[in-house]
Amino acid sequence: MSVEGIKVGDKAPAFELPDADMNMVRSADLAGRPYVIYFYPKDDTPGCTMEAQEFTELMDEFQRLNAALLGVSRDSCMKHAEFRDKYGLGVTLLADVDGQLCEAYGVWQEREKNGEKRKGIVRSTFIVDGEGVIRHAEYGVSPKGHAEQILEVLRGLS
Repeated sequence: MSVEGIKVGDKAPAFELPDADMNMVRSADLAGRPYVIYFYPKDDTPGCTMEAQEFTELMDEFQRLNAALLGVSRDSCMKHAEFRDKYGLGVTLLADVDGQLCEAYGVWQEREKNGEKRKGIVRSTFIVDGEGVIRHAEYGVSPKGHAEQILEVLRGLS
C-alpha cells in the first residue's frame, strides 16, 4: 500500500481533541512520555471493536512502559462514550470529527470498496516518544493481534 504520510523520525503532529467525556486531550500534555496513537475507521464495528478490546486488555502492560494509549476516529464524543461503555474500553478515544488529525497523519485516504471509491480512515498505528518524534509508523494494519505486536515494538524501543 503506497502511503504518503508520517515516517519514522518525523515530528508527530500536535493535536488538541476531545475525548469521550468531552475533556480536551493535548499532545503537549503528553510531553516526556511515549504514547501509542491508533486510527480506526468507526466505533462499534467488528474490527474496530476487536482492536480496542485487545488494546484495553494490554493496558497494564502499556502503563508499565509509561505509555498512553489513544484511539482516534471521526466519530463524535457521544459515539465514543457509547462505544467505550458498551465494551468496557480503557483506551482514551479521541473525536477527530473534522478529520484534521487524520489528514495530518496521512490516514484519511481514498479507498475502493465494492467498486466504489470514497475517502475513509486507513487503520494505522504510530508510536511517539517522549520528545514527540515518531518511532514507529504502520499503515493498513490488521486488527487481530495488533495490540500485542505494538506492545512488543514499544518494548523494543524502551
